[in-house]
Amino acid sequence: MSLLAVENLRTYFRTTGEPRRVIDGVTFSLAAGETLGLVGESGCGKSLTALSILRLLPPTGYIAGGTIRFKGRDVTALRGDERRSLRGRNISMIFQEPMTSLNPVLSVRTQLAEAVRRAAPEAGRKLPRAEVTERAIEALRLVEMPDPERRLREYPHQLSGGMRQRVMIAMALASRPDLLIADEPTTALDVTVQAKILDLLRDLQQRLGMAVLFITHDLAVIAEMADRVAVMYAGKIVEAAETQVLFDAPAHPYTQRLLRCRPDRTRRGRSLETIRGIVPNPEDYAPGCRFCDRCPHAFEPCEPTEPALREIAPGHAAACHLYDRAQPPSVSVAGTEAPALAPAEADGAPLLEVRGLKKHFPIRKGVLQRVVGHVKAVDGVDLAIHRGRILALVGESGCGKTTLGKTVIRLLPPTGGTIRFDGADVMGLGGATLRAFRRDAQIVFQDPYSSLNPRMMVREILAEGLKVHGLAPTALEREVATAQLLADVGLEAQAASSYPHEFSGGQRQRIGVARALAVDPTFIVLDEPTSALDVSVQAQVLNLLRKLQRRRGRRLTYLFITHDLGVVEYFADEVAVMYLGRIVERGSAEALFDNPLHPYTQALLSAVPEIDPETKRKRILLEGTVPSPSDPPAGCHFHPRCPHAMDVCRTAYPPLTELGPARTVCCHLHGG
Repeated sequence: MSLLAVENLRTYFRTTGEPRRVIDGVTFSLAAGETLGLVGESGCGKSLTALSILRLLPPTGYIAGGTIRFKGRDVTALRGDERRSLRGRNISMIFQEPMTSLNPVLSVRTQLAEAVRRAAPEAGRKLPRAEVTERAIEALRLVEMPDPERRLREYPHQLSGGMRQRVMIAMALASRPDLLIADEPTTALDVTVQAKILDLLRDLQQRLGMAVLFITHDLAVIAEMADRVAVMYAGKIVEAAETQVLFDAPAHPYTQRLLRCRPDRTRRGRSLETIRGIVPNPEDYAPGCRFCDRCPHAFEPCEPTEPALREIAPGHAAACHLYDRAQPPSVSVAGTEAPALAPAEADGAPLLEVRGLKKHFPIRKGVLQRVVGHVKAVDGVDLAIHRGRILALVGESGCGKTTLGKTVIRLLPPTGGTIRFDGADVMGLGGATLRAFRRDAQIVFQDPYSSLNPRMMVREILAEGLKVHGLAPTALEREVATAQLLADVGLEAQAASSYPHEFSGGQRQRIGVARALAVDPTFIVLDEPTSALDVSVQAQVLNLLRKLQRRRGRRLTYLFITHDLGVVEYFADEVAVMYLGRIVERGSAEALFDNPLHPYTQALLSAVPEIDPETKRKRILLEGTVPSPSDPPAGCHFHPRCPHAMDVCRTAYPPLTELGPARTVCCHLHGG
């Protein structure tokens, strides 16, 4: 008997008209100790499926039909205490964003204590405070939280992203549940933190014998974690199979397209295949196949008739009319790609050159706010980017990537060093000359929703830069320019009269790109532009950035800040690896990925999840976290975490060693 059996689940939302059929006939099962991966684009219903299982629907949501059986019991029939007991002791959930899921005004102890009390098997007995604290510490030790006694006294904002996620996992595992639902548990985490969280979940699953429902849009993570995969689209399961079978021979056109959207080095310089259109709203579900209008293989039965999920091979099911035919279609995950775009040559003087750049933030304490120290976010960076090139800046959170990006374009005033742009000294610019520089150097922020004014229509957002720089003096000229910008980034002209909240995440990111392009820059800082996007939307944004370079004759130069090394391998010409405010290694993308030299770079690359097990590197586990930039270690900043640390590493920072054209490393192992 399955631990969890979901049969024809339908979850609807009440509206003034017809109900919204968000989950509309989902069927799957999960055995004890098994991991089922649930994948699909945003808006497909993955998270709502999990909330339906836990009966945590918002007030307007309700289960309109179907059954959810856990250990043979019908979850939909449970009431009151029975339902709360199920959630607290048998089924637990790790929510998608720990910073918003944890209460910011309550300590870790208070929040973990609540989970411990709810999970306590001693019905009707109030646990003593000392016992609650002991169990809370035990839960933190279970998730390998460093210094658990100290962490209990801290608040969520005092913890790193990985630590917050460990607190969420500890709360979920306080009752040793039979089923753990993990909803995007590693989204937006550094690759090293992600690897630790995934290792932790695997280890805990084996030790506790849990089943795991793992929800994510990262296909490589699913390849590493799941025993079976269910692909969800528009409120339905469209394909289900064992993990390796699904990745080797995807059957549904939607699954095939998702796999083709993934960036990798074999597609370097080429356009990624994308999925046209977007996931339909529940109000717009078609009577037939809901993927029909986005599918390149659609034919007569697809539009009027809904395909049933049926077995096309042992253990492999798909909902597609293509398999109604006597001769099923051949399957390939290799898409049609555009001709390769050769990288720009690094000839002549760099477009942007920084030397010894520093950005320190003062630490103030006391009533008089005296300066007692500095956070050395950027601490002596040398960097050069040639015109038309793409330089990726990578590293863990807290290493100074975003601060460096903002400082080189003078959004933050530098503390020291030099910045030269197209031969001019940026440090000495002011007034009209600084305004002219800001036209040449633009930025696309990580979160497009918070960086776009919610009270301004898109036409006003795009016209703002045009007015400031006097590029379109009249309203008619600005209207024409806005329409062209929207066309350049693949949006319809009517988008000009809409507000940011009316767009999807990928569309908002396109608006952010259009705003940066409005003033015709030559240099753009791209700060995590694809970090929280679906793989299909990510492919659209990356293709757009490549297309803009082609269209503008390689006049555009990008500083691409990211923690997604898979995207870097596909997109970047060069890579600079940053650790605690300094560049520790730099080289061409091919050279750095083929032969990483610095131990930190090697650890980063070893943590990248891979679909193909043959390309997976041997994991290098890093102890601890990035030290505080207000108190960096003596000598090499990386030596407390380095598996190859020597005595000299603890006393002297390694000098920059040049190992070839544009290949440098700061490490005593390589000539330091």
